[in-house]
Amino acid sequence: MNVAIVNDSKAAAEVLRRILAEAPGFDLLWTAYSGEDALTLCNKAQPDVILMDLIMPGINGAETTRRIMQTHPCVILVVTATTVGNRDLVFQAMGFGALDAVNTPTLGMNGDMGGADLLLQKLRTVARLVQPSRAKAPALSPFRRDRGTGARHEGSRVPFVAIGASTGGPQALGQILADLPANFPAAVLIAQHVDEHFAPGLAAWLQDQTPHTVRIATQGEPINRPGVWIAGSKDHLIYKEGGFLGYTAHPRETPYRPSVDALFRSLAMPDTPLKVAVLLTGMGRDGAEGLLALRNAGVFTIAQDAATSVVYGMPKAAAELKAASEVLPLGSIGARIRETVMGTFQPATSLQSTGQKR
Repeated sequence: MNVAIVNDSKAAAEVLRRILAEAPGFDLLWTAYSGEDALTLCNKAQPDVILMDLIMPGINGAETTRRIMQTHPCVILVVTATTVGNRDLVFQAMGFGALDAVNTPTLGMNGDMGGADLLLQKLRTVARLVQPSRAKAPALSPFRRDRGTGARHEGSRVPFVAIGASTGGPQALGQILADLPANFPAAVLIAQHVDEHFAPGLAAWLQDQTPHTVRIATQGEPINRPGVWIAGSKDHLIYKEGGFLGYTAHPRETPYRPSVDALFRSLAMPDTPLKVAVLLTGMGRDGAEGLLALRNAGVFTIAQDAATSVVYGMPKAAAELKAASEVLPLGSIGARIRETVMGTFQPATSLQSTGQKR
């Protein structure tokens, strides 16, 4: 797999070069010391993966990510000195198409490279996502229904909305949440592919986009009021019978963590108060089979269209399975969720300019 480095620090770029040199299966294609250089080099040789710094003179990493994803889309991992200190830029870059973020590994006095293992772990995960032809994707194991651990809460029957997203998801989620009114009566459950360390930052970033309270979902938490809950673990967020949230490590074999399929499939039961499920932009196929299970269970399902997706992978897979009741542009999804939950929804009867009926 060909990897490129974009970093204005020659010392940081050298650390990344050494890590790649010792990692079988990853070859350094080129190194750019500015966003402008990266755009030029991408025109000459497109890598499979780019390790993108954020703070650079001239074009910063978020803007460089946006331009590369428009002209030479590939996997981009944000690798920067402090992901926490650069929270807004991190999620801006992820909204433009960066897949994940990690702190820049450092070279210690004894020659050890702190943070190298985490970077290599992410690169190996990326390899599984972008080279699916090398190995057959594991079949989803039968989902075991988990029951809540407490008495049924009378308030647990608030309507639910479930949303899954990956590459480009933060910006898409922000737009959808901004389109939901302050009196929106539903609980919104979100599975976004993001490292558990960045989930609190994502929640805080999304909180700036919406009047609704955005929180990290916790094990055993009852869902008895409106609001927004985000998966915040390396395990998968699921719904437990009786109106509770939980986490599960299964399926262990999937590279998608948290898995959208796991959340969707846990909601595919007759007595779940789920009104609508949405699958947004993202690489791979996660969420497509789960969306189909929900549609077969009678839930209204939406997939984002190709024109507005940063990466048309997950929603495309859903469309191919005919898992989506409608395929809609991002700008129409919030309104459709609002109409469905709040009682003014009228199903489309023909193909329309705002989307396709499936």
